[in-house]
Amino acid sequence: MPEPLIHLENTGIYYRSGRAKGPQGVITPWALRGLNMQIMRGEKLGIVGRNGCGKSTLLRLLAGIIMPDEGVIRYTRGNLHVQLLALGVGFESHLSGAENAVLSGLFMGKTRRHMESRLAEIQEFSELGDAFHRPVNTYSSGMNARLGFSIAIQTDPDVFLIDEILGVGDRGFLVKSQQILRDKFKDDTTVVLISHDARIISEVCSRAVWMEKGRVLAEGLPRDVCTAYEDSMLAKK
Repeated sequence: MPEPLIHLENTGIYYRSGRAKGPQGVITPWALRGLNMQIMRGEKLGIVGRNGCGKSTLLRLLAGIIMPDEGVIRYTRGNLHVQLLALGVGFESHLSGAENAVLSGLFMGKTRRHMESRLAEIQEFSELGDAFHRPVNTYSSGMNARLGFSIAIQTDPDVFLIDEILGVGDRGFLVKSQQILRDKFKDDTTVVLISHDARIISEVCSRAVWMEKGRVLAEGLPRDVCTAYEDSMLAKK
């Protein structure tokens, strides 16, 4: 049996802003509520749902960027390396691309020596050229995306969290990045992919979860879950 790497137990997260007042006083809208889920070693888990259903919040929770307001999240191993592929998030704007690459690796538990040994590969894959050694506050959004993707694939995570199928620059770079992602789906890396596109989830994932309004509506085989999701979307049109 595969080893569970992450456990969510009755987990919830509420929005810090946009609270609405109701007859009973302040009503706190929940981004996630009552989640019970396991992420298994080596699986390719797809999270499908409409925009605003809580998918991105779930990835930030799994990555340890935010903590639950109720329930718990438990990691089977204390040194579990979880990488969120949210491109350009958390860069220090006054540091260069190379310096941010090293810093990002340190945050992920890699040694400075390891990250410095990967700098040439990161620079080459990102196609940033000399800009790799300039501050990232001089970068365009596309350059930030290419740097973020190139760093992420060099950190060898235990769990790879992917927010949608990413558009990361021009057509040539997009093709190259998508091939890397396909390779990740073939090896033993644990992958969690979120998307509102059920077709993608059906094609590449081994298990699927359908989320709606911060809760799990269904989980199981991707074909079954995605068919139920698509039927629901058609019924609402």
